[in-house]
Amino acid sequence: MPPPPPAGPEFLAVDRRSSVSVDASGVTLELNGVEADFDWPEIRSVHYKASPNGKSLMLAVVHLDGQFYECVVDAKSRDRLGEWFAGLAAVLGYYRPMG
Repeated sequence: MPPPPPAGPEFLAVDRRSSVSVDASGVTLELNGVEADFDWPEIRSVHYKASPNGKSLMLAVVHLDGQFYECVVDAKSRDRLGEWFAGLAAVLGYYRPMG
């Protein structure tokens, strides 16, 4: 078994059906109990934005082969979404400083 990745900052956004997790190993998207794990070496880029109503995090992982995977997590409030954006920006900047 490979050694665990070194400890670093983590990000987690969760609602009743979905979640986005970012840590030293990569990005995990979950929708209705189905997970998709992406290790950093296989990720081309990660993009995120607010939903049109400004209350959900919309995140996409672009795989090296060009396929993309999306997840939407309901923040319930614009304040919480702002907190998520700040946390996500910091964690992605730590693991992917060049994008």
